Amino acid sequence: MTYCIGMRLNEGLVFLSDSRTNAGVDHVGTFRKMSVFENPGERMLVLMTAGNLSVSQAIRQIVSDHVDSDGRSIWNVTSMYDAARIVGEAVRTVHRREAKALADCGIDFNVSMIFGGQIGSERCRLFQIYSAGNFIESHDENTYFQIGEAKYGKPIIDRVINPATSLDEAAKCALISMDSTLRSNISVGLPLDLLVYETERLAVTRFVTIDEKNQYFRMIRDTWGQQLKNVFESIVDPVWNAAPDTASNVLSSTTMHSKPVRVAIPDHAGRGGHGSAPLQSLAQQFDSGEQH
Repeated sequence: MTYCIGMRLNEGLVFLSDSRTNAGVDHVGTFRKMSVFENPGERMLVLMTAGNLSVSQAIRQIVSDHVDSDGRSIWNVTSMYDAARIVGEAVRTVHRREAKALADCGIDFNVSMIFGGQIGSERCRLFQIYSAGNFIESHDENTYFQIGEAKYGKPIIDRVINPATSLDEAAKCALISMDSTLRSNISVGLPLDLLVYETERLAVTRFVTIDEKNQYFRMIRDTWGQQLKNVFESIVDPVWNAAPDTASNVLSSTTMHSKPVRVAIPDHAGRGGHGSAPLQSLAQQFDSGEQH
């Protein structure tokens, strides 16, 4: 599995991916999920993939090499939308070629992608591309995309990220999101690739591969965990069955009449231990001499 995050901000873009793949506990490998299509001064595009590794690699190769009948390619289209269409068509090409053979072997055609960057003077744009080759674009109301094991790292992004977030804060948030995922899911693993793109640069200027020795990421892992514990311990315990509004931590007030949904006791079970014979274990039956 994998976990990748792409963020579109007023200042630019942030991309973060892990590098673990696995097909069971005996087949864990390291493959980098982030690919950069860069012509410095003219375009800088990033593609991150999750899902079936062979499908992802085939799509990436087609995206890199393909030229359509009109002579258009990822290297010469003039908008990010057209570039995303080329990626989507590459997905459909691989699907036509591989999906039936995969299905015959009981394997789903499974791939998802985050694709973003900047071409010329056009603004930075970010897309999520699905297994059918269709895609959606990030806007201010939804300024980030995740693929792979998204659920563990989503809460921190939802609380922190908005279009005005600075690139450094967004990178920090992405790394915290990744750390939360690493702690909760063994199918995501180091090393990580982090690319931070400043708008109008049209080239990669800030990129790092992060392993377990990276100073900043180790600090995040230690600090974030400790700060979470500190915040948790600073929140007072709940008070039960108190008068309402007497404190901010009243969980159950005297005016509440909450009751659980109780399952009726069946007749054969008896009530209060009366009216039915006690159940015996097999060992008890042997001890009492009730052998058959």
